Amino acid sequence: MGSSAPGVAGDRTASINGGGATVIDKGVDFANYFCTYAFLYHQKEMLSDRVRMDAYYNAIFENKHHFRGKAVLDVGTGSGILAIWSAQAGARKVYAVEATKMSEHARELVKANNLQDVVEVIEGSMEDITLPEKVDVIISEWMGYFLLRESMFDSVISARDRWLKPTGVMYPSHARMWMAPIRSGLVDQKKSDYEGSMNDWLCFVNETKNYYGVDMSVLTKPFSEEQRKYYLQTSLWNNLHPHQVVGTAAIIKEIDCLTATVDDICEVRSNFSSSILIENTRLCGFGGWFDVHFRGRSDNPAQKEIELTTAPSIDSSTHWGQQVCITEHRKFFCISSCEPVIEQTFINIFKLNFCSFFSFFFSFF
Repeated sequence: MGSSAPGVAGDRTASINGGGATVIDKGVDFANYFCTYAFLYHQKEMLSDRVRMDAYYNAIFENKHHFRGKAVLDVGTGSGILAIWSAQAGARKVYAVEATKMSEHARELVKANNLQDVVEVIEGSMEDITLPEKVDVIISEWMGYFLLRESMFDSVISARDRWLKPTGVMYPSHARMWMAPIRSGLVDQKKSDYEGSMNDWLCFVNETKNYYGVDMSVLTKPFSEEQRKYYLQTSLWNNLHPHQVVGTAAIIKEIDCLTATVDDICEVRSNFSSSILIENTRLCGFGGWFDVHFRGRSDNPAQKEIELTTAPSIDSSTHWGQQVCITEHRKFFCISSCEPVIEQTFINIFKLNFCSFFSFFFSFF
């Protein structure tokens, strides 16, 4: 994964104006986000992710018919690895777009692998660059944490709408977001962090009044709400063990990369159910992960469909891990395996300045 434009999904301020179109601030925290991808240490972390690498490698080389003799666009090429593989699979031309100075390393890597006549590395924003032709394939590792957090799918959509041929193929072609009830020690940790923050605030209020004669207590409630959102309603990265998942997983969002719009990914709303499967357990929150699929398209399918999943795993974890959303009020379940408890949940996910805020409404039966 590299960078292609300032309009990444995690890098947005989104709002709905009277039910109208979504407003996206493409200037939010540009430097902080994109500077990360300009460093080789960050690229190395992603290139060392075997699940990620194997999925893309197999998707390309098991489906060479999509690449042989074709024009390919790599959105956010980063180190250039996907562009190089596309060329090795027989692409006629590969346009590798990268917004950061990582493009210089990508260009060197392409040359070192004797592919400079096929792969053209272009430094610039995907939204701003112009290609000399439409392409047959758009490939990108655009996925962020929990798929959309800090992702750059906005740029992929822009590239698709401008440069993909009507018969073109998206790599990956489909994506899904999953959630499942979990148990985790993060709940106690984050509650303790929140309580510590409030204790620190109360000390601050007392000291300000005693030393400077100003009563700040009127701000205690809004400060508490702010800290509650930060500690208890913001998703957290975690590498969950499968045993921490205490119920069935549910799909909360499906994306067809060939047809999805920016509005489709600005907000995720879902009603879902999950059966609690473990006796005498506590529901501490929800774990979220994603998978993507390389299926081609209905009229030009993949010869071999490949899946990349970030689900909790004992031996196949990824750098994406999972996102954990804790519940403030834990629920204790004492059930038999033949009588699962069904928990109806409404989840609302907003992405704002690299944070994802979750609102939950539960009813237990």
